[in-house]
Amino acid sequence: MDVSLAAALRDEARQSNERRMVVLAGDRDAGYEAARDALDAAEIPPKETVQVAPRRELDCEKVTQHRAGSLLGTTHEAVVFDAHDELRPNALGRVVGAIDGGGLFILLTPSLDSWPNRRDEFDESLAVEPYRVEAVSGHFRMRFVATLRAHPGIAIVNVDSRTVEKDGLTNPAPRLDSRARSGIERDSVEKFPPVASDACLTHDQRSVVNALESLREPNRAVVVEADRGRGKSSAGGIAVGCLASGGDEVLVTARNYRSAREVFVRAQAILDAMGELADTNHDPPTRIESKSGGVVRFEKPTTAVETNADVLLVDEAAALSVGLLDGFLDFSRVAFATTVHGYEGAGRGFSVRFRDRLAESDHEVTDVSMAEPIRYAPGDPIEVWAFRALALDARPPVEPLVEDVTPEGATYRQLDAEDLLADENLLRETFGLLVLAHYRTEPADLARLLDAPNVAVRALCWKGHVVSVALLAREGNLPATLRERMYDGKRVNGNMLPDVLTTQLRDIEAAVPEGLRVMRIATHHAVRSSGLGSRLLREIRREFSDVDWLGTGFGATPELLRFWRKNGYNTIQLSTTRNDASGEYSVLMLSPVSDVGSELYDRHARRFSARIASVLSDAISDMEPDVVREALRATEATVSLSLSDPEWRHVSASAFGPGQFDHDPGPFRRIAVKHLIDPVNADSRVLSLRQERLLVRKVLQARRWDEVADELGFHSTGEVMRALGKTFRPLARLYGNESAKEEIRRYAD
Repeated sequence: MDVSLAAALRDEARQSNERRMVVLAGDRDAGYEAARDALDAAEIPPKETVQVAPRRELDCEKVTQHRAGSLLGTTHEAVVFDAHDELRPNALGRVVGAIDGGGLFILLTPSLDSWPNRRDEFDESLAVEPYRVEAVSGHFRMRFVATLRAHPGIAIVNVDSRTVEKDGLTNPAPRLDSRARSGIERDSVEKFPPVASDACLTHDQRSVVNALESLREPNRAVVVEADRGRGKSSAGGIAVGCLASGGDEVLVTARNYRSAREVFVRAQAILDAMGELADTNHDPPTRIESKSGGVVRFEKPTTAVETNADVLLVDEAAALSVGLLDGFLDFSRVAFATTVHGYEGAGRGFSVRFRDRLAESDHEVTDVSMAEPIRYAPGDPIEVWAFRALALDARPPVEPLVEDVTPEGATYRQLDAEDLLADENLLRETFGLLVLAHYRTEPADLARLLDAPNVAVRALCWKGHVVSVALLAREGNLPATLRERMYDGKRVNGNMLPDVLTTQLRDIEAAVPEGLRVMRIATHHAVRSSGLGSRLLREIRREFSDVDWLGTGFGATPELLRFWRKNGYNTIQLSTTRNDASGEYSVLMLSPVSDVGSELYDRHARRFSARIASVLSDAISDMEPDVVREALRATEATVSLSLSDPEWRHVSASAFGPGQFDHDPGPFRRIAVKHLIDPVNADSRVLSLRQERLLVRKVLQARRWDEVADELGFHSTGEVMRALGKTFRPLARLYGNESAKEEIRRYAD
């Protein structure tokens, strides 16, 4: 390539404190040759460069796209991203933010004209059985290429013809120094030493450090939210350094140490400037000691959650599971730093699921956000491009536009990829709803929405705006040879329900019927609980009457289980491990459409009701009682209750007389399952909510008496034992045989 262009882009990036991008389109080898020339001309050394590629071609650090998450929290002067074999949207979103102001992003691609028509390794992941990769549409890359050509700051070079199609120069106006622009005064930070103020580069950083001062007090939590490149890790390092100077032991955790490295660099610098730095273990440090006895140290999240410290800082919190985040609430003083637009690895678990749990905790919560970039100038063209190309800043319509919608007034609409590509606002509203409502939505889902042959999008619209949306996937109808391989353990991507039913639940015929799985469903937050989601599901059932079943799978909560049950979906499986992203146990639910679908559901509902008691007392003994209650209540199955006469006498004597539950819990469990799944009178509440929770915790999950007493608010184990006996009195009367009734008369009369 013309090396003078690379030098000019680098100079412009430095002068404006922005980033610039160079697209090297064409032959891969020629692209790498051009990349080497560009890096040399831009005077970017190998130690400041990282290559994202399947194999090493440059004399610098290399990571694969699968390992792109390791670059979170790091900064580089240049990133060279090889997209010839595949373009993974998640990987691209993670690495763009790792480029510092004044740096270059070099993207190697096939010819831009032919690229949308090519199929790569990522496309293969979208071509789920029984589809082949040729069925993937290529709409995502078509849109992606259009953004490259349209956005400023992006140079495009055809390395085959050695021509510059677009120089990417923007000739920006000179910018003021960020510190001068911010006007930060030395005394801005009131409680921490003056060096803390000196280290703040923006007003936003100062605000974060001020907020983190509250961690000197017990039962405090601080949440720092920012886009990538705003300096939240640096602000965290300034604060923890000051806390350590006062003698606190500060534990820092993140997905990996590399993500939190900047925290330690800043903490070490602050302690050194204060004359408080006592020792570090190596450079960069993972443990820093202050002369006053304070410590800043790193632990991986699974270790940190079981560790004691005065203060905990969780960096890149959205990359961690909700289960781990819950565990961190045991710390009296804790801070969470998280990226708003970026999907650091676990998607939106932090903002969608965890924030509610934090609000319900004993912590006094302080929220602070950062808007002004610190790695690069505001309005950086590469950030603007990345946000649009990956829909990182997609948002649903503003509340006033939709707040008067009614389920009856909304219009049911099919949203094809062509519709979404033709209307950017429609695309942003659709994807924005999915992003804000679901913790798992990430940039790859944008490609799936536009390209996957088994995926369909349906929505309810109001005055041209999307108010409720569902992402649907066709599953099943798989050939016999594939079903055999599945039964022998082969995992089949994109067929979640048939896969689980076949491989885990050993039903070799489960993948024969064809179904439609609701992957995501989201309703605008301003009009939730107004019936829109239910209306959308009714329209989907009406339209897709050709399938055998409708289904879904999600992290189970009582509210979601009630919603799906109300809409005719019933439980067939509870996972035995918690989801890494949501921290919850997943549930699978089916709603039969055809006779074949009814047969599939009936046999799995029967099997579920038969095995659930043993599973609850073992693998899922820690599942929340209300989740268990709602999951069982949502199981439409007939449960036979065949207890022997001695078993009925034991149950009735325990309820009304001197019998004891511990001597034989088995019959009690069968009665509990019968009552929660298939009660005699579903409309009558025979038991109170507390009594049903007691059934779950003690009878089905076999928890210790003292644990149950503490959790359910009983004063002693004796009181909870008596309460369990009283709980079984109406059940013995409802379900008992003549032997049970005789025993009841003996003690009740």
